[in-house]
Amino acid sequence: MSFCKIPQLSFTTETPINNVVQDPGSGRIYLGAVNAIFQLGPALNQEARAETGPKLDSRTCTPPPSACQDTKLMPNLNKLLLVHPANGSLIVCGSRYKGICSLLNLTNVEQQLYYSDSKGERTYVASIEDNVNVVGVMSTYHLRDIQDEFSVFVVGKGYGRMDSTKLISTRILEDRREWVVFESIVEASAVQTAPFAPKHQHDFRHAFKDDGFVYFLFSRTRDGTDNKNLTYVSRICESDNNYYSHTELMLSCGPGNRYNKVQAAYVAIPGKELAQSLTESGQSSKVNHMEKVLFMVASSPEEDGDSNSALCMYPLKAINERLEDIINACYFDMGSIGGKPAVDIPYFSKRDEFLQCRVMGSPDTLVTCGADFLPSPLASKPEFGLKGQHVEVRGLLTAVAIAVENDHTIAFLGNDQGEVSKAHLKGTSEIFGKIPGLTAGERVNKNLFFDHGEDYLYITTEKKITRVPVQTCNLKTDCKSCIDLKDPYCGWCVLEGRCTRRSECRRAEEKNGWLWSPGRECVKILSFSPPNLSCHKTQQVEINIPSLPTISAADRLRCVFQEDFRSKGSMSGTGQVICNLPNPAHIPATPEGQDFVAVPVKIFVNETVELATREFKFYNCSATVRKAENTPCMSCVASPWGCQWNTRDHTCSDTTDTVNGPHIIKQRKEPRCPRFENPDPVLIPVGFQTAIGFEGINLEQYEVHATLRRRSFSYDKSQETNVLFYVKDKESGKKIDSTLNVTLYNCSNGRQDCSLCKNSDPKYSCLWCGHTKSCVYNQLCDHASQQCPDPLITDIIPRYGPMLGGISVTILGSNLGIQQADIKRISVAGVPCIHQPDKYSVSTSVVCEIGRLDPEKTSSGPVEVEVEGGKRGTSTLEFTYRDPIPQEFNPSRGPKAGGTLITIKGMALDTGSQADVHITVGTVECVKFGPEIACRTGEYRDDKVPSDQLHISLKYGKRTTTVIDNAFQYLENPIQVDVHPRDSFKCGGRNIAVSGSGFDIIQTAVMKVKCLREDLLSHKKNDTVIEFLSPTVNCSYEGQQLKVYVQLDNFEKELKSFDYHPDPTFNELPNKVITEASIIIVTGQGFSKAMTSKEAQAYLGDVPCLVNTLQDDKLFLDPPSTQPRARSKRHRRDTRSEPLDLLIMFGKGEWVVGSVQYERKYEVPLPIIISAVIVPMLLIIGVSIFCYRRKSEQAEREYEKVKHQLENLEESVRDRCKKEFTDLMIEMEDHTNDVSEGRMPFLDYKTYTDRVFFLPSKDGANDVMITGKLDIPEARRATVTQALNQFSNLLNSKTFLITFIHTLEGRPEFNARAKVYFASLLTVALHGKLEYYTDIMRSLLLDLMESYVHSKNPKLMLRRSETVVERMLCNWMSICLYQFLRDSAGEPLYKLFRAIKHQIEKGPVDAKLKKAKYTLNDTRLLGDDVEYCVLNLQVLVQSEGPDVTPVKVLNCDTISQVKEKIIEQVYRNQPYTLRPKVDSVTLEWRPGSTGQILSDLDLTSQKEGRWKRINTLAHYNVRDNATVVLSRVKHTQYNYDQNQESQEERNALLEDDKVFHLVRPMEELDEIKSKRGSLKDKSMTKAITEIYLTRLLSVKGTLQQFVDDFFRSVLCSGAVVPPAIKYFFDFLDEQALKHDNVDEETVHIWKTNSLPLRFWVNILKNPHFIFDVHVSEMVDSSLSVVAQTFMDACTKSEHKLSRDSPSNKLLYAKEISTYKKMVDDYYKGIRQMVSVSDQDMNTHLAEVSRTHTDKLNTEVALHQLYQYASKYYDLIIAALEDDPVAQSKHLTLRLQQIAAALEHKSTDL
Repeated sequence: MSFCKIPQLSFTTETPINNVVQDPGSGRIYLGAVNAIFQLGPALNQEARAETGPKLDSRTCTPPPSACQDTKLMPNLNKLLLVHPANGSLIVCGSRYKGICSLLNLTNVEQQLYYSDSKGERTYVASIEDNVNVVGVMSTYHLRDIQDEFSVFVVGKGYGRMDSTKLISTRILEDRREWVVFESIVEASAVQTAPFAPKHQHDFRHAFKDDGFVYFLFSRTRDGTDNKNLTYVSRICESDNNYYSHTELMLSCGPGNRYNKVQAAYVAIPGKELAQSLTESGQSSKVNHMEKVLFMVASSPEEDGDSNSALCMYPLKAINERLEDIINACYFDMGSIGGKPAVDIPYFSKRDEFLQCRVMGSPDTLVTCGADFLPSPLASKPEFGLKGQHVEVRGLLTAVAIAVENDHTIAFLGNDQGEVSKAHLKGTSEIFGKIPGLTAGERVNKNLFFDHGEDYLYITTEKKITRVPVQTCNLKTDCKSCIDLKDPYCGWCVLEGRCTRRSECRRAEEKNGWLWSPGRECVKILSFSPPNLSCHKTQQVEINIPSLPTISAADRLRCVFQEDFRSKGSMSGTGQVICNLPNPAHIPATPEGQDFVAVPVKIFVNETVELATREFKFYNCSATVRKAENTPCMSCVASPWGCQWNTRDHTCSDTTDTVNGPHIIKQRKEPRCPRFENPDPVLIPVGFQTAIGFEGINLEQYEVHATLRRRSFSYDKSQETNVLFYVKDKESGKKIDSTLNVTLYNCSNGRQDCSLCKNSDPKYSCLWCGHTKSCVYNQLCDHASQQCPDPLITDIIPRYGPMLGGISVTILGSNLGIQQADIKRISVAGVPCIHQPDKYSVSTSVVCEIGRLDPEKTSSGPVEVEVEGGKRGTSTLEFTYRDPIPQEFNPSRGPKAGGTLITIKGMALDTGSQADVHITVGTVECVKFGPEIACRTGEYRDDKVPSDQLHISLKYGKRTTTVIDNAFQYLENPIQVDVHPRDSFKCGGRNIAVSGSGFDIIQTAVMKVKCLREDLLSHKKNDTVIEFLSPTVNCSYEGQQLKVYVQLDNFEKELKSFDYHPDPTFNELPNKVITEASIIIVTGQGFSKAMTSKEAQAYLGDVPCLVNTLQDDKLFLDPPSTQPRARSKRHRRDTRSEPLDLLIMFGKGEWVVGSVQYERKYEVPLPIIISAVIVPMLLIIGVSIFCYRRKSEQAEREYEKVKHQLENLEESVRDRCKKEFTDLMIEMEDHTNDVSEGRMPFLDYKTYTDRVFFLPSKDGANDVMITGKLDIPEARRATVTQALNQFSNLLNSKTFLITFIHTLEGRPEFNARAKVYFASLLTVALHGKLEYYTDIMRSLLLDLMESYVHSKNPKLMLRRSETVVERMLCNWMSICLYQFLRDSAGEPLYKLFRAIKHQIEKGPVDAKLKKAKYTLNDTRLLGDDVEYCVLNLQVLVQSEGPDVTPVKVLNCDTISQVKEKIIEQVYRNQPYTLRPKVDSVTLEWRPGSTGQILSDLDLTSQKEGRWKRINTLAHYNVRDNATVVLSRVKHTQYNYDQNQESQEERNALLEDDKVFHLVRPMEELDEIKSKRGSLKDKSMTKAITEIYLTRLLSVKGTLQQFVDDFFRSVLCSGAVVPPAIKYFFDFLDEQALKHDNVDEETVHIWKTNSLPLRFWVNILKNPHFIFDVHVSEMVDSSLSVVAQTFMDACTKSEHKLSRDSPSNKLLYAKEISTYKKMVDDYYKGIRQMVSVSDQDMNTHLAEVSRTHTDKLNTEVALHQLYQYASKYYDLIIAALEDDPVAQSKHLTLRLQQIAAALEHKSTDL
């Protein structure tokens, strides 16, 4: 079945999906994924998304998490997802915080209805263990005492070591009585605590409710002593508030309960067909088709090696009946059924105690639902488990869903390979199709379900949910393909000509109106009347169609013959249609070799719908004679058609009554045909004239003169051949029927000697003619020989035999007798040889078994044969007796599975023949093959491996055996550990490495695919690795599992983890003109599924291209530096650039994706060159020589240097961008992997806020807010703490706080730095109440806005941090956008930082001048060409093991720079703050046996005048692949007084010399040049540096993608926009509308000043605020350029650029307009978003406060804030006293009390 044309709706998540549920009312789908809940519409469109993780947690944490230590961000798996439609909520339980749950709004999951992490252990529902399954079902709880009931959900959960100890629990959904939401309201230790142990291994898979019962389906071990899993269904009465009714029934699935581990289940009502089958199976009582059935898929144990599963079916009625039997047996029959123990009490060691308890006369309700005095829980013994009808399926089934269509039951079965099969469930169930197009290789989630109409199926794999139709009938366009589907959903709608469901066919209820696919045949034409017709006639034909549907009067029938003749059809009865046949002119010609033409007849209804078709035959009597030309009459009248023969004119024509007479022979009258027959003789010898006679019949009308004279025939190709004679009418020349068949025979053919001749059949009359020495016909020889010559022996096989004899010898020759008895005696080398009659061949071959040679006789001699009559034949060849002597053998060991080829060498090993030699290794037969003594070992079946040293036995014939002792040993079969890579395209050819052990004993390794006949041998092998090229798969494997095997000699192992993918697709590459410096980008799909850039190959013409980067949809190629030749052999006379085919090779797959053309280089004719270039050049040179002949040689050298630099620059700039970009893409792969694996070094929230708020302060990292250390005497600590708490309460007074701020801002000495610091302190102090903080900020902003709008330029507002509120806003943005940085914008920012850092460090960086070859900032550009090369160092880290880390450095790097790069690489998985610093490590180079410490300055440092050059690797002459050792410095203070040498070194280092690295400062150079050379020289030297500005373009082009990605991440309103941005932008828009002089441009500026300039630029210039990284001066300067570009993009004003504009502005001038549009679109997009209410914003802020406040140094912030209150104490007191509101709240008094406690200030108290 193919579903390729059916559109499949799907939705993909970023994280794995754990659970899926559907709202039965609305049809919405809810996905419970890792860290998120998704709300989807029925069409899988996302309606809402709720984030659930990651969360700060630890395995030992007891919520709330704020009280836990050692927490880290951990993923939140969804453990349980239930729809509670009664109150419109979704129950969501995760794996964090001990598995607590929350309630979300069903209509919008982003709205959380309930969540609490402070209610304690009683509310822990799910599990924190990833592999523990949790199931649940909605139920109702009954309070009998007050006749009340309410909704609950019942949960089943496996064992988790750190979980709540409740196997089954009932959870409340509201606060009621003493219970709180999610509390477990049933305490039943027998069910909850006792089984909650690891030994039972409960694995819950399904829960459901039916008819007052709650059922759980799970697997567990029986008693913990046996690890084998058994599947159980347990039942609890819904009204049982104590779980007394808990009873478990074992479910047996498959023969011998082979499939004992439940995977998934589905409860549904079966169709009538299946219900009847379940009833007839006898495994349960009668199953009504309206009663539910439990459909369960289960698997066999993994250790059994059985990869199959089964679908088992259990009627709920049968489950309940068996449970009742178990309960009744326990209560009333001492636990027995039929006298056999049937009942078990699980989870208890004393299981038999319940037998003492019997209940007599208990009512049914008591029995069913238990009681406190009755035994519980109960379980069936395995022998009394319920057996279900099963269907075996290959592979591991993981999901099942059941649908019913027209009383037929269809099962949809998902497996662990991402496939969903469809099975028709009936008496003999079968799988009839699969649903492809899903995510191959991913497990199908157990939650498989339908939409409301059951028209679509929802299939969930790891990260994707897909909606597919349950049937694809409409894809089949003809009846046959529709019926072949065997799909119960489908049938052929006859009168509409469509494949449909029954409900879609309008006339399906009419007889034969709809033909069901699995059980019917298409409408067929059964017969015609007449069945055939002459091609020369026409008439009506009656067409018999028994299965024709009812044709109404409104239906129009039409018959179509050969597509071009149509006639109207009419009904003549039930299933009978009458049509006119075509005229002879419309009948096609009779084909050659046939006597009829078959014309297809099609019956159409209503013009377009074809009902049936069949061929009608028009016969041609005249063509019948072609079939047998020697018997024309008999062929005519014996044909199946109505033909007659006219003997007069020798014609065959249609039967007619108009022509009669004796010359007319009617049909079926063959005996009347004139004919010749019965030739005599039948046997005719070759070479002898023989007369032939024959009989004539029915020749009355002919005048017969027939004679056949004696004729002689010759023929020598075979012993005999058949010859046919015929007779013609002499007058007409027409043939008369003749059956004159004779046999010619040749005596000499195949009878080369006398014995063979005498052995011929007597009927041939052959004899041996002694005269001619040949076998001839007896009439051809006058001197026949009565006796044959002596036997002649021509060969002996074999010619050697063992001394003891016992082997067969074949003697070849001639005249070796006529029969077996003719052989009288045989001797070989004088030893009698026993004749073997059964192997005798007449005259040519005799076989005998040689005897033992007498040691005293000669070992060689001829062979002699004596035949009947005493004739003897003696051979000229001699037979030799000798014994074989084996001397060497190889190999001496092999795998247990066999297949090892053993080669044995020695003397006389070719004694006897191959059939005589039998070889065994120990007791294992070694199968022979090949021309020499070589054999393959068989399988060794003994248990002892490795085996003892076994002997090799060589047996020659029956008597001779040679043994090689201790020759061979069987070892364990090879162990296969892994295969890499694990994928290949179908085209094959990928290098596959299979790793393991024991491969050295393998001789032949083969990789093969199940559906292929050819295998591929390995091309490289050692003991641990075998490499293959993956085979090409050209067979179709849709619908079957493609299996790949590795065969090692006889040992075969399936590569289960190896997958084949469809070949990639390539988009056509349009004709493209390139240069040598271009990049070719090839697009398509599926590249990375089974290929890497290192493996892929590309060719342009006949030259390979470098594949730089391979992504799933893109290939980046470097073309050859020179134009290659085309691959065709076409001769090209000119040099014009021609299109070159671009060939991509993935393994064996080749794709020509298009053609490219090199840029044409025009050639100018030589005369023009001479006239236009050479002549003027000569004139210029002459003038130049005259003008500059007095210039100094120094000036000429400077000029040549400049010219040379310019030429080099011109050549290199062209391809610099290309090469730098591709190199960067390759190098950044590691960083991208780090990002994808979550290894970005994000700072935690506290460190982030410390750095953003306080790192720019005057004390920097030593600020008290970062260190958190307050110098408070211990005696006063309690008092101070209490006073600071009072001060915190005072700050929570809005009146006080605003007065406090206004008072401070009114003082001139309260400068900008103080305002920034004060605002940051205030942010930390109020972090616990961010809603209040936001309210204060809004009030202050309104005041600020009023002042700017009425008295200042409104556009200047928020431009600088001139007020406290502006810094408060900056901090507020930093707080609200932290999570957005982590989730979205952080990744592109980190990539940009890494890319800039990598690009700078790949070229020289002057450590002294802080300038680099590669940078974005012209002020940091290294204005010189520095020669350098890349070195690969092998770094050993002392005391950290022998592992070597390769590190790339430059030979021009200083030692400190090298250390930095080494530390960066060696400790790349650690954040920067945890890495060792450069000063704390030493670097030792080990070029040989001794090492050398490398340092920046030492006694070997080079001096140039007063300048000293910092040491580099080139200075030390360190080579590529050198080994260096990095070690920690134990003591920072070195003792230089140990010896004189170290003392001298110290003195040398302390000299006051100037140092430089790569380039000496310009002042020094100018000073030198002023002493020699002119001013022009100096200006020229200075001007040279400007030519390096093009490097800025190169670096910019290389980094462009990373800059664009960052801009898009922060300026894309289509993605997730933090609510704070929307909230604040709406606030600005609202305020703007209230003021007439605030236009749109002003609002734009306000938004820019508040977000991009206040936050993003700060983060962009300081990545270390959010990441644990080090930002060097070089990186900082380049980031500043990007930040400036970002600022320019956010401004409304246009930038007019000129040549005088800064290089940094010119660099991004082209992109500014694009970025400006991004900003405008971003602002517009935010304006159009749904508003964020105050309530929503406060909820968000409260969550931030709750999550992070405890980590901040709040008390230190309060202490520092009070310092300001203390400093301006009197002014604040005065301001408060002037404020009536403050007076009413006694704020002055409260401040005085705080001051008294903190400083002993005198007050008026």
